[in-house]
Parts: sequence; structure tokens; C-alpha cells
Amino acid sequence: MKNTPKVAVFGGGSWATAIVKMLSENLKEIGWYMRSADNIAYIKEHKHNPSYITSIEFNTDQLVLSNNIDTIVGYADYLIFAIPSAFLNDELKKISVSVEHKILFSAIKGIVPESGKIVGEHFFDEFKIPMSNIGVITGPCHAEEVALERLSYLTIACQDEEKATYIAEQLSSRYINTKITDDIIGTEYAAMLKNIYAIAAGIAHGLGYGDNFQSVLMSNAIREMKRFIKKVHKMKRNINNSAYLGDLLVTGYSVFSRNRMFGNMIGKGYTVKSAMFEMSMIAEGYYATKSAYEIKNIKQAKTPIIDTIYAILYNQKEAKKEFKKLTELLD
Repeated sequence: MKNTPKVAVFGGGSWATAIVKMLSENLKEIGWYMRSADNIAYIKEHKHNPSYITSIEFNTDQLVLSNNIDTIVGYADYLIFAIPSAFLNDELKKISVSVEHKILFSAIKGIVPESGKIVGEHFFDEFKIPMSNIGVITGPCHAEEVALERLSYLTIACQDEEKATYIAEQLSSRYINTKITDDIIGTEYAAMLKNIYAIAAGIAHGLGYGDNFQSVLMSNAIREMKRFIKKVHKMKRNINNSAYLGDLLVTGYSVFSRNRMFGNMIGKGYTVKSAMFEMSMIAEGYYATKSAYEIKNIKQAKTPIIDTIYAILYNQKEAKKEFKKLTELLD
């Protein structure tokens, strides 16, 4: 690549903020789209996001900020989307400029509710972009630990090795290690599924189950993930790699995990609606559960954990009774 490709991040939340921080270690200039004009003005004046991870301070000379999505799409060659999946479709509808030659990377850990598809597949269908121009950024990596500059690991997936390598290089730093893979479908499904299993871990904790049960739950979860992904996209992969097992573990156990937090509230007796209201953040696993349940029925995958979480979240089944039944299915 003769000219340095320009990179832009789409989203105003914690993960988008963390990605901008990572990119700022290597790029002289970064595009950044967020919906709120007030937040943009605040960042320009105070040098940090007023709503998420306020400890991250930016050199605003590096940032090309706009609440006009077309402006940032036109600015960049690589578009990194970190918008919560529940809002992604509405934001994509605002794009009126061509994305034909753009390279789109998803840093979204969820399913697009309107299509029931992972983000890469949604990009392919919505914009007719070839899969070689679509990529995924996955963990294990919490935004809060990026802010603290604690050593973290990212996996960058793309069918085109050169494009995966470029993004990996721009995200790498003394506290971020990166690796690349061509398993774009598998890593994105893993990133979606681990949020469901984190909800399960949270519910278990809220119900009073201990560490011994949690270890069995996570052991069964990684095997269930393997069966599910194999049904939707069969290829050679090591499910014990960080992009799969590592991301599952950190999301299931970390105090920073919003999906675990959501599940914990459900286990303690909150309704789904009240838990969402109290959190004031998106638990991607809620939307992922419905889509995963529908996909597993089509693909005929054996998924007792997903089935249990679906029954609790969507059929209003009692968490205590459903987990009692689940304990008899795990080994």
C-alpha cells in the first residue's frame, strides 16, 4: 500500500472510545463518527468522552470528529463499526454515499435484530461488499482495561490477510497484542455467543451458585459454542484459542462484563425490562439469545444453555426452575 489508508471509528460508546485510543498510538489522524453533536463539542473542549470511559484523554489534533455519518464514511478507507447492534441498522440507513470500495470491520459483539444476522453477513447483504473487504475485531478485551493500559489481546479476522494485518498493526501497542485469522464467520459468531453464556454466568451468580458450578457452566459453554459454530460454518479451527475460549472466559467472569451484570440482575429477581432500565447500557446477549435460538433450531444444534436463557428472557420462565433443569443436563 503506497498511501497510508485512513481509518475511522463509528460509535460513541465505551468500545468505540477504546478503539480510538488504540489507534491513536499509531495513526496521526483518525476519523470518529458519533451521533451526539454535544459530545463532539465536549471532546473538542475537554479532550475526553463525557459519557464513556472519561479517563481516556485524547489529543484532539488527531481526531476528525463529525456527527454526519456520510462525512466520516467519505473520509476513511477502513471503517470500523463499534455501534451497539440494536442501533446499527438505523445508523447504516443514514449512509447515502458509496461504500463500494470501502473496507468494513465490525467490532460489534452481537446480532443485528432486524436481519437476525451477524454484522459481517449484514454488511454483505446490505451493501453487497465482497467478504474479502469485511473483517472482525474480537477479544478477549474489555474497554475498561484498555483505558487502564493493562495488557490485552485482540484477534483480527479477514479473508484478505493484508487487510487484517494492516488493522492489526494499527491497533497494536505496548499494551495491545494482536493476531490475525481468516475465520471471520467463526470469530464473529463466537463473539455473539459468548454474551449469551455471560448472561448465563450472571444468572447463576445471582441465584447463588458458586465457583464450582460456574466452572462446569463455562466448560459446557465452550463445547456448546463449538457445536453451534460448526453447524453454521464448518472449517478447521481451534476453539480453545483466545478469540473463542479466551473471549468467553473474560466475558463470563469479568466485573466489567455488562452481559454478566444483566444476567446477575435477572438471577436476583429483576424482570428483563427493569434490568435493562437499571443498567442504562446495552446487553448485546439479550438480542443475541433470540437470534441464536432461531438459528440453532434451523441448524439442529444441541444447545441446552442457549435454550435455558431463551426460556428465561423470552418465555418469562422462572430462572431458578430453569437452572435447576439445566444442572441436570450439564456434565
